[in-house]
Amino acid sequence: ASWGGDGGGQAQSRFADYFVICGLDTETGLEPDELSALCQYIQASKARDGASTFISSTTEGENFEQTPLRRTFKSKVLARYPENVEWNPFDQDAVGMLCMPKGLAFKTQADPREPQFHAFIITREDGSRTFGFALTFYEEVTSKQICSAMQTLYHMHNAEYDVLHAPLADGADQSGMEDVEGIPGTKLQRFNSYDISRDTLYVSKCICLITPMSFMKACRNVLEQLHQAVTSPQPPPLPLESYIYNVLYEVPLPPPGRSLKFSGVYGPIICQRPSTNELPLFDFPVREVFELLGVENVFQLFTCALLEFQILLYSQHYQRLMTVAETITALMFPFQWQHVYVPILPASLLHFLDAPVPYLMGLHSNGLDDRSKLELPQEANLCFVDVDNHFIELPEDLPQFPNKLEFVQEVSEILMAFGIPPEGNLHCSESASKLKRLRASELVSDKRNGNIAGSPLHSYELLKENETIARLQALVKRTGVSLEKVRYSGNPSFRTQDCCDLSWGVLPLLARLTSSIAIPFWSHQASFLSDQPEPYLPFLSRFLETQMFASFIDNKIVCHDDDDKDPALRVFDSRVDKIRLLNVRTPTLRTSMYQKCTTVDEAEKAIELRLAKIDHTAVHPHLLDMKIGQGKYEPGFFPKLQSDVLSTGPASNKWTKRNAPAQWRRKDRQKQHTEHLRLDNDQREKYVQEARNMGSTIRQPKLSNLSPSVIAQTNWKFVEGLLKECRNKTKRMLVEKMGREAVELGHGEVNITGVEENTLIASLCDLLERIWSHGLQVKQGKSALWSHLLHYQENRQRKLTSGSLSTSGILLDSERRKSDAGAVMSPLRVSLIQDMRHIQNIGEIKTDVGKARAWVRLSMEKKLLSRHLKQLLSDHELTKKLYKRYAFLRCDDEKEQFLYHLLSFNAVDYFCFTNVFTTILIPYHILIVPSKKLGGSMFTANPWICISGELGETQILQIPRNVLEMTFECQNLGKLTTVQIGHDNSGLYAKWLVEYVMVRNETTGHTYKFPCGRWLGKGMDDGSLERVLVGELLTSLPEVDERPCRTPPLQQSPSVIRRLVAISPNNKPKLNTGQIQESIGEAVNGIVKHFHKPEKERGSLTLLLCGECGLVSALEQAFQHGFKSPRLFKNVFIWDFLEKAQTYYETLEQNDVVPEENWHTRARNFCRFVTAINNNPRNIGKDGKFQMLVCLGARDHLLHHWIALLADCPITAHMYEDVALIKDHTLVNSLIRVLQTLQEFNITLETSLVKGIDI
Repeated sequence: ASWGGDGGGQAQSRFADYFVICGLDTETGLEPDELSALCQYIQASKARDGASTFISSTTEGENFEQTPLRRTFKSKVLARYPENVEWNPFDQDAVGMLCMPKGLAFKTQADPREPQFHAFIITREDGSRTFGFALTFYEEVTSKQICSAMQTLYHMHNAEYDVLHAPLADGADQSGMEDVEGIPGTKLQRFNSYDISRDTLYVSKCICLITPMSFMKACRNVLEQLHQAVTSPQPPPLPLESYIYNVLYEVPLPPPGRSLKFSGVYGPIICQRPSTNELPLFDFPVREVFELLGVENVFQLFTCALLEFQILLYSQHYQRLMTVAETITALMFPFQWQHVYVPILPASLLHFLDAPVPYLMGLHSNGLDDRSKLELPQEANLCFVDVDNHFIELPEDLPQFPNKLEFVQEVSEILMAFGIPPEGNLHCSESASKLKRLRASELVSDKRNGNIAGSPLHSYELLKENETIARLQALVKRTGVSLEKVRYSGNPSFRTQDCCDLSWGVLPLLARLTSSIAIPFWSHQASFLSDQPEPYLPFLSRFLETQMFASFIDNKIVCHDDDDKDPALRVFDSRVDKIRLLNVRTPTLRTSMYQKCTTVDEAEKAIELRLAKIDHTAVHPHLLDMKIGQGKYEPGFFPKLQSDVLSTGPASNKWTKRNAPAQWRRKDRQKQHTEHLRLDNDQREKYVQEARNMGSTIRQPKLSNLSPSVIAQTNWKFVEGLLKECRNKTKRMLVEKMGREAVELGHGEVNITGVEENTLIASLCDLLERIWSHGLQVKQGKSALWSHLLHYQENRQRKLTSGSLSTSGILLDSERRKSDAGAVMSPLRVSLIQDMRHIQNIGEIKTDVGKARAWVRLSMEKKLLSRHLKQLLSDHELTKKLYKRYAFLRCDDEKEQFLYHLLSFNAVDYFCFTNVFTTILIPYHILIVPSKKLGGSMFTANPWICISGELGETQILQIPRNVLEMTFECQNLGKLTTVQIGHDNSGLYAKWLVEYVMVRNETTGHTYKFPCGRWLGKGMDDGSLERVLVGELLTSLPEVDERPCRTPPLQQSPSVIRRLVAISPNNKPKLNTGQIQESIGEAVNGIVKHFHKPEKERGSLTLLLCGECGLVSALEQAFQHGFKSPRLFKNVFIWDFLEKAQTYYETLEQNDVVPEENWHTRARNFCRFVTAINNNPRNIGKDGKFQMLVCLGARDHLLHHWIALLADCPITAHMYEDVALIKDHTLVNSLIRVLQTLQEFNITLETSLVKGIDI
């Protein structure tokens, strides 16, 4: 049985299913190819949709600038044998298009007419594949009607050309128009012309084999020998029907692990198939890909393929397109390309390039137009590969492949070992590739199986025909085995085979990466990523989101037992198991990404055994039961074959019973068992379906005849696929984000969401670009989304200029408000145009794609993405002008659903703009709200403010007197954490009661509130002239553009009430010891959770230390418990107690009264810190000093020592009641144990908390 068999009976036994002939149908005559019909359809749709016409009338319909010999005409399938087979229904449209992708071509005796071979793939909508191999050659046209028609076309062409160019009098213009493809107009009549009286006309014809498996070299050999028989002056030994009948009905498909020899017209043809424990079948030359592109470009293309970007290959050789596409997809082993795969795109299907889904396609070049003349519908996420010109154009923000430098270096060494420069070689000399080949011993003669004795067949030729050796070669070098160290046993010709094909060092290179990915993934994706080096995270996180990885997991879920596994998956798993075993035996290798391959000898022996003795030789071609006179042919013409003898095979396949091994007839029970499990196990199918739904629904559009209805149907599938992808992406992002927020609330496990969030947002940007590229009338710029935005901006500005111009946006100059303006921050105007200007003002972003992505990130952070896009699409006239009728953006129902899905992002908070653009200038708006009570508004000093964030802090900003609101600009501070506010204590009334400070990021709209509720002034409160305020981000309010940003009542009261203790002591909240213990435990637990998150996902440590429920606040409650009430209106603070304790311990030390050395060290540290804080030049009050001491103690892991020290201090007895927590030894010991848990964490303090302290 075969891996790729499609049915029962003969389906699993035939080498080839069909022999096909394509070419000119002399009965229907010359018909323009379907590309002309496509052009006319597009032009008609443009006119219907009201788009501007950019194409001149001379190019509509038939292009008269193109000479008739340069045009292509419709080809047809002239014959196929047999007519149909039940296991592989014949797809006439697909075969016709792919055999001759550009239709018929005509040439004269003056043109080169070498035969051209190319392979192709037909991928059905269910993902199954059929392989085709076509040889195109030229035959003389004998039909007088066709010759006359070509002559008539030339007369029409010349007449039209003369009419078009006659009015031009200007010499410069005339020379420009007459220069057709570099040939002066005066020679046009002789250039590529045709005269029926003196020229011989030739037309292309194609012979093709359709096979279930990709034996490319064997099929090429069959077709070339058939063509040689037709062109040879001597007739072949037998009629052509005998050879075709033989390859169709008498040559079996070799089972896994078997080799086969059969006869062509002139010589034997060898092929073999890898066994199920070897790498899958691959029969294309990897060497050629590296020669064409170079190692660097190959790796970039490989990276794009793994991340499922859109990939477009461009070449004037069909076989090159196929070779590059097949090589790149084969290198992905064990992963498989899951999306649209059309390595050769027929000219009539160019509308496929409009597909808004990942694809890998090959586009034929005429060899004349360069890249600049090629207009593609979408380029924002396109990898464009010009195969012929050694050039690759990459998408922006392509992440680096893991271990890329070592990887490239290793492959480069292999290339040089084969005499190929790593940068590629477009013109490799033949001498460089000619290597000395040793003659192999003759094949063993075995008349029972038909082996021919004395066949002059080199072992190299066997290897050259063998696809398995290519994979074996790929395996060795890439895993670090030196060519010189590989031992060859048996046939000496193996010694030189290491240089015969570059693929020795290339194919399974991915095994390292996949082994490191697949082994640990099952436990947890996030934990796997957290163990990887940081430079590799962008690639790995994106790769884990691809459809190919989802399908890989899919197969692992289905195949629990080894018997159930797909053979390719079993090969991969066996290698992973060997790596695991190696890691157990030599644990030091576990950290290395490069590990030696251990399967070389085993694989080498299997190939040697297959080549030493061919497993089966097929029946030789023989005379068929043909009538007398049939089978004759005319040299130079492929004959009309006798369908009666080719349409059906033998009545009984005697060859299957005669000499074939029993294994050839045996059913593959394991495969049947696997299929049975897949059908019956509903639970497995559920998991499989969920994994599949993560990717696109569009796998493979059908290759069919072109018609407007077919195009419309294809595009409707694309629209539905885009909507489904949007739904899945938004759901995925929300689950990821809300999952993290659940973690912060104490539910679930931690996730490495920083890298994943960037990956998902980049994926969303890619989706938006594909949606905006779908159905574009005329492409302008690489980013279709940004182009649409620019058109909208231009329209709006034109309307504003023509009408009443109203200012929009926020002024970035000093915007000031007097103190009587009230505690309201002016609302930030919501404006799509203003957000565009923010992006346009960022000099660091150079490209349109980058600007579009930045705008999407900013809109998401502001929770305006859906609203902005709805506003953009509300300009229906603009949308109609830019897009065709079938475009996604003109499908109203789908567009509304799409915007609705995007609206769900408003439920979560993103900082995807702030955290990415860290070096840009951001305007910030400050509002200081003083208390109007107790004379707080009568203020004469000069205030100042300093704002800190996760990315940096500002300099001290001086605030003019009586100005409470201002705007300034500085480098992005990130999420804001603290505000330092103070004054210079000047004037008659230098006392200021500040309720809170608000700071707003004018670009993103994020507003932070920093509660204060304390006095700033000597002799007031704790005597502080400056305070450090810790803030939190305000939750956005509904309809933020219509309501002023007022303080939410739930966020203002706790801090203010607690902090006003010095003003109204009766309002101080009373907590019992149990509540205090609980608050300290929660504060410490918050810090512990903080450090258990991945570093990039940690929130503000300052908030956990100094916030409302932070450690400082909790310890303050503990020290205030049982604190004796002040008398005579004198305020007593905790710091007063700490200063007295410091004095007591310093006195003991001076008197040399030291109980023990450990105690002495603790007391000395405590005194040193208190003294340093008191000597700090900053004008901070006593509560600020206590906060600083707690933060420093937490940083240096001294808090639990100090608590024990203070509990034993005699000063405690004087200043605390007997019921105080600090006098209860049980509670103190409990508190010490809780604080000891902080010892294992490295706490780094924000500069604003310890400014001026050098300890």
